[in-house]
Amino acid sequence: MSLKPSLDPAYDILRSDDQPLSAIFNPKTVAVIGATDRPGSVGRTLLWNLISSPFGGTVFPINPKRRSVLGIRAYPSIREAPDQVDLAIIATPAASVPDLVKDCVEAGVKGAIVLSAGFKEIGPQGIELEQQIVEQLKRSPLRLIGPNCLGIMNPLTGLNATFASNMARPGNVGFISQSGALCTAVLDWSFQEHVGFSAFISIGSMLDVDWGDLIYYLGDDPRTKSIVIYMESIGNARSFLSAAREVALTKPIIVIKSGRTAAAAQAAASHTGTLAGQDAVLDAAFRRCGVLRVEHISELFDLAEVLAKQQQRPQGPRLAIITNAGGPGVLATDALINTGGSLAAIADETVAKLSEFLPPHWSYGNPIDILGDADPGRYAKTLEIVSQDPNSDGLLVVLTPQAMTDPTETAEHLKKHAQAATKPVLASWMGGAEVTHGETILNRASVATYRYPDAAARLFNFMWKYSYNLRGIYETPALLPESEFGHTDRAQVETIIEAAKATGRTLLTELESKQILSAYGIPTVESRFAETPEAAVAHAKALGYPVVLKLVSHTFVHKTDVGGVKLNLQNATAVKRAFADIQAAIAEKVGTDHFQGVTVQPMIDRAQGYEVIIGSSLDAQFGPVILFGTGGQLVEVFKDRAIALPPLNTTLARRLMEQTKIYEALQGVRGREPADLGELEMLLVRFSQLTLEQPWIKEIDINPLLVAEANSRYPLLALDARIALHPANTDTATIPKPAIRPYPAQYVSPWQLKDETAVTVRPIRPEDEPLLVQFHRTLSEESVYFRYFHLMTLNHRIAHERLTRICFVDYDREMALVVDHKDDSGNHQILGVGRLSKSHGTQAAEFAMLISDTYQKQGIGTKLLEQLVQVGRDEGLDYITAEILHENRAMQRVCEKVGFELKRTPDFVDAKIYLTGEGSE
Repeated sequence: MSLKPSLDPAYDILRSDDQPLSAIFNPKTVAVIGATDRPGSVGRTLLWNLISSPFGGTVFPINPKRRSVLGIRAYPSIREAPDQVDLAIIATPAASVPDLVKDCVEAGVKGAIVLSAGFKEIGPQGIELEQQIVEQLKRSPLRLIGPNCLGIMNPLTGLNATFASNMARPGNVGFISQSGALCTAVLDWSFQEHVGFSAFISIGSMLDVDWGDLIYYLGDDPRTKSIVIYMESIGNARSFLSAAREVALTKPIIVIKSGRTAAAAQAAASHTGTLAGQDAVLDAAFRRCGVLRVEHISELFDLAEVLAKQQQRPQGPRLAIITNAGGPGVLATDALINTGGSLAAIADETVAKLSEFLPPHWSYGNPIDILGDADPGRYAKTLEIVSQDPNSDGLLVVLTPQAMTDPTETAEHLKKHAQAATKPVLASWMGGAEVTHGETILNRASVATYRYPDAAARLFNFMWKYSYNLRGIYETPALLPESEFGHTDRAQVETIIEAAKATGRTLLTELESKQILSAYGIPTVESRFAETPEAAVAHAKALGYPVVLKLVSHTFVHKTDVGGVKLNLQNATAVKRAFADIQAAIAEKVGTDHFQGVTVQPMIDRAQGYEVIIGSSLDAQFGPVILFGTGGQLVEVFKDRAIALPPLNTTLARRLMEQTKIYEALQGVRGREPADLGELEMLLVRFSQLTLEQPWIKEIDINPLLVAEANSRYPLLALDARIALHPANTDTATIPKPAIRPYPAQYVSPWQLKDETAVTVRPIRPEDEPLLVQFHRTLSEESVYFRYFHLMTLNHRIAHERLTRICFVDYDREMALVVDHKDDSGNHQILGVGRLSKSHGTQAAEFAMLISDTYQKQGIGTKLLEQLVQVGRDEGLDYITAEILHENRAMQRVCEKVGFELKRTPDFVDAKIYLTGEGSE
């Protein structure tokens, strides 16, 4: 009903002139502050690079002590440059940089690169200089890369704004590095390997421009096909995840991260805190946003190449290997399985078809050894048949030079079938110069080639992991029952936490911990508190023997370590003895003051199920993290665990479980029926909600959670629980926030249409995809035309790939509100959708709106736009805009009613509202 088609989140490509970093990567005028003639200096090298590799713009040397530099007229300051400067590059001592940035701000410079070192890497003095720069940046829209960086190159235009000795080759890979030294090494390597770049960026200390800014920029750049990153620290985690999650769907992002073997995390009060090491959390973050992590620089660029070439993505881990020699097939198989893939089990019908023309001694299995005398025709026919096998997700063709082998002609025969395949095809042409021409043929046909088959197999697995990660992000989750969160008792949780804080405790008792879990619908074993042996006996009698006694203490974390658990107590005498033993053990170790009593619980037969652990701890950069894995007393020995970032939905919960070994057992082994994995998913989703809604909780352990067969009495039951809080004097502003913004429940509100129909206005959810399909069926051609400026078919509008982009909202960058109506039968229906999308790198946004034809003229458009404007104010936006068709007068009236200014242009009616200051951008 309102906006130009470019705002459709499924097809949004930002115009280059809207991108704030364009002034840095595509400047018309460049000022070099610190330009000099002195041989070997950064200022001279930088200026020489700019003028010796023409980029189509003008260069102004800035040096108050020289009239000219390298024969070019110099200027005393940037304020005296004869033209408006797009990009200023600063190569002067650190102490002078804050004042120079101030000059740039006052001169209206749009972008800056600070090459100078001597900032936070040298300590407090450098940090103070950085703060002075930040204060200047707050005064203007100027964006700054650095400090302490090599600079940037745009090989496609010829811009070399670095002090590196050579210019990178042009290509389609965007490269970002936190290490200037690694930049130069990669640059040298790229010449040998003929790797080209669309951008070559040294990011430095990320004082202003960070990973997220650059990922958005390269994502918007149509010439960049893949993004590769060398990372030392992640910086603003939310910015990185937000940008990567959006861009990775259309462009692969591959990261090599140093520091994998750094010292383990400090000891924590929970098993989760111990097991959730920093590097494991980083891996979880990468998976969550679809980023691939590799170990070696060669893999970084090989993977970028293969993902850019291969339009097909593997839908599973099963690889079929075609080879003319057994040894290379075995090498490929080992590499495949060791890195998480599997050999495809060739279907019987495929074996039968192959046997019709292959020699009698072929392998009759996978790897498919077609023998050393294989000619081009045999290779081509084998590939044609195997590519249609339903049991494989990809193919690897291996060729070793032998007497009957023709590498070049084989490549010619293969390329047609490889291009026609509906699954990825990789090739390994082994040998030297004799296979080079064949490799070239395959590469030109977009078939990635590798000299070694094990490397090809590993890269296939990376491709599968890429598909798997993206599927986990954008697979529509199950719609949760309305009752799922309806009975959460947040008031009880707050009471328990406040009572503990009031007494200075940071460790909740097991009973308190279980009460909090129960408040979020997580089933716990019944536990009764007893301060005396007599009370313990009374509880045991009521619960029924056998029972378990567990220590209640405000001091001890792990009860078993101090003899605080007594199992399988069959009668009153055993209960009294156990009570006395626990009390005596604590008294002997630390004194009776640390003994508050015991809990009495029914004895649950753990052999009837599997013990898993579910936990949460805080990461300094990513905030709450969730752990799932094999539980019990040996949890830290087995270390079978996986980590994820909340919030979780059912799909992400299943992905978390799939990464563990215990998951296979939960599906049913050795005659056991499977567990109710759907209910376990729901439990993880509720647990995720708990971790986000209760920021005073520092760590949680449910260990063990007993997971039994679906039809058992207790299919899911938390047998033990432990919760640690932040100290009561903690400043909540210092508690790490979630790296992924949770569902913004503050924007959920009830409302009534003009005809008094009750509805709910709320942010969109991934689970809404089926409702959006039905919504689009209610739209007329006019409504579609007014919204998209052209007619779009229903099949196009409701395609899964498109709706996932609309429903899976990054609430940090955009907000989509739906008007949700629940009919008398309990069925939900979406009546209207309004979307506010923030432009990359700015504090401005555009809005879009679409209302079901049946419910137009009911006030929905006005309500949604008012809500979106309020969201914009809450989120600190400067202004909101839209472009409206001239004939869409209804939308124009809605905009005027809400306070937008309208301006007619030859093509559209421009609507704009300022949120933080009238008439100023």
